[in-house]
Amino acid sequence: MQRDVEQARLRLNEFKALYKVWKRGVSWLDHLLLGVLVWIEEKLIDNRVKVELDEAIKEWETLHPPTPPSFVYTESPSETSTRLPEMRITSAWYIDTIKGSKGR
Repeated sequence: MQRDVEQARLRLNEFKALYKVWKRGVSWLDHLLLGVLVWIEEKLIDNRVKVELDEAIKEWETLHPPTPPSFVYTESPSETSTRLPEMRITSAWYIDTIKGSKGR
């Protein structure tokens, strides 16, 4: 019963096998060994998950590159200068919201 509970804390079969081979029958030493194996196993699993997620995100980004935002470039005569026009670079969604609010 106690062995089942101790090994249930370990998730990977490699670590369960290591615990079976390395345990000595001294309860405090076995408990310390189990704690170290559980800690190492958690770090290993976290690292594997992080690597897999990073690779999946990179793969998704290569298959679906982000679309560049669309900009609207406008020029109009300047009120303060006779030679230089007033130039604006505005996002397309902003222009649409301004046109929509003027029509109300």
